Amino acid sequence: MPSAPSSPSPSRVPAVLRRLGAWLPTRVDRRVKVFAWLSFIAEVLIIGTGGAVRLTGSGLGCPTWPRCTPDSLVNTPEMGIHGIIEFGNRTLTGLVGILALAVVVLVWRMRHERRVLFVLSLIVLGGIIAQAVVGGITVLTGLNPFIVGFHYVASVVLVAVCAAFLVRMYQPAGPRTLSVPRWFAGLVHATTGVLALTIGFGVLTTGAGPHSGDEASVRNGFDAQVLEHVHAWPGYALFALTLVVVVAAWRLRLPVRRWATALLAVELVQIAVGLYQARNGLPEIAVGTHMVLAALAAATMTVVVLRLKTPVVAASAESGRATADARA
Repeated sequence: MPSAPSSPSPSRVPAVLRRLGAWLPTRVDRRVKVFAWLSFIAEVLIIGTGGAVRLTGSGLGCPTWPRCTPDSLVNTPEMGIHGIIEFGNRTLTGLVGILALAVVVLVWRMRHERRVLFVLSLIVLGGIIAQAVVGGITVLTGLNPFIVGFHYVASVVLVAVCAAFLVRMYQPAGPRTLSVPRWFAGLVHATTGVLALTIGFGVLTTGAGPHSGDEASVRNGFDAQVLEHVHAWPGYALFALTLVVVVAAWRLRLPVRRWATALLAVELVQIAVGLYQARNGLPEIAVGTHMVLAALAAATMTVVVLRLKTPVVAASAESGRATADARA
């Protein structure tokens, strides 16, 4: 009976791969933290540049995909500023992908001990690849507003996943336990649902508005003025719920109180920008800021949700210190 193939011996592994494997961290160190933060920042920035593509009418600056034109991989001088903006956004997608890949590689050796980090990094990398395809479909369908909206929502989700990676990165591995009252956790989850609803109606409102990305692009057919009011209703409900979360968190001195306050601050700025853009004819810079703030709100909400639980190791240590203080 033939013997099973043996794993390659170290001598058969190229020296450069052996050196790379030895260089990769076995715990979360400075390298992992730097690239994780760069990946998060890049995900937020690409929402801003994607918004610039639409708001400057550059959505079809590169009219084909994956090439910029049928004859050129990059934009040409004849395409003007719209070609530069659209191709610049495509180029940033490559940078975002490289950073995400770097994070996957950096957590490779800790993929068993820090499985959550490894899975989250794979989700981000896979999501970026999928987003590139969706972006191509967006161009090939002439900026269909529903596909454009899905493209934006997927970007917001990736920002939230990057935020989840950052939270887990600073926490020890292992099981976690709820560190807040159950009713408070339920309130936070309800607030998260209202935030998702607010973003969804915001996407529909933008899809009905004047910023289509190209003069020839169609809109989604909804009444933009009606949607502006419908979008505002869950927005104000979100603010009210977040205010309750903040007051309760500070009164009970819960560990999420500072992040809940940060969420409330983001929402206040978001409301102010929303009112400004609605009363001033939807200026492009305000609409773009509104889009980025929605992503930051989703990221901050992600932090609040994940901090509802505390690692069991940290909770045990805190309990031990409390017991020692009581005995003293």
